Amino acid sequence: MHFPSPLIRGTLIRRYKRFLADVTLETGETLTAHCANPGAMTGLNMPGLPVWLSKSEDPKRKLAYSLELVELPTGIVGINTAHPNRIVGEALRARAIPELAAYDCVRPEVRYAEKSRVDFLLTGDGLPDCYLEIKNVHLVRAAGLAEFPDSVTTRGARHLADLARMIGEGHRAVMLYLVQRGDCTQFTLAADIDRAYASAFGDARAAGVEALCYATDITSEAITLGDPLPIRE
Repeated sequence: MHFPSPLIRGTLIRRYKRFLADVTLETGETLTAHCANPGAMTGLNMPGLPVWLSKSEDPKRKLAYSLELVELPTGIVGINTAHPNRIVGEALRARAIPELAAYDCVRPEVRYAEKSRVDFLLTGDGLPDCYLEIKNVHLVRAAGLAEFPDSVTTRGARHLADLARMIGEGHRAVMLYLVQRGDCTQFTLAADIDRAYASAFGDARAAGVEALCYATDITSEAITLGDPLPIRE
């Protein structure tokens, strides 16, 4: 996934009201950017961190700038939760995810279960339909260990139950955690942050839902799928 135009570097002043961030650009200008991330952003919202912004040319947008990347001493972190589906979608169509490469039809945002949309429905001749959910990951509290979630996610637990239901109907179901940072060597659940989600994950796995985790390669020009990461359950 390439950014459509060059990103603009600045320094984070504060992130507040979940979806807003004040940033000082290298020109000295201070502005408010949209922060497309409903989570806690633990470790990624400290004043003074170098950040990268995109700028929209859409005149209808209230905020022209969006917070995209945060720089840490260990590397660049993607914080825009709208991007993982695009990154994984490109990888699926390029058949770059070995566990899912046999599927030749990739459909995004398909209604399923009672009141959900699955991120991707994968189909192929002679294969069971595969319901694929994507979760963005950027929480790190111990060096090299990516964790999800970084805040309570009732919606996330519901998605796990929906996937388990698809297994019961004879389909395949996969939860893919995409780590938007390159400084991690393994992944686990942050059960102390959301015990209900961890419980739902255990139930889904017991029902036959598969779990995958992939890192990403990030620059100020693009974010692409990286190497698989082991899941510590």
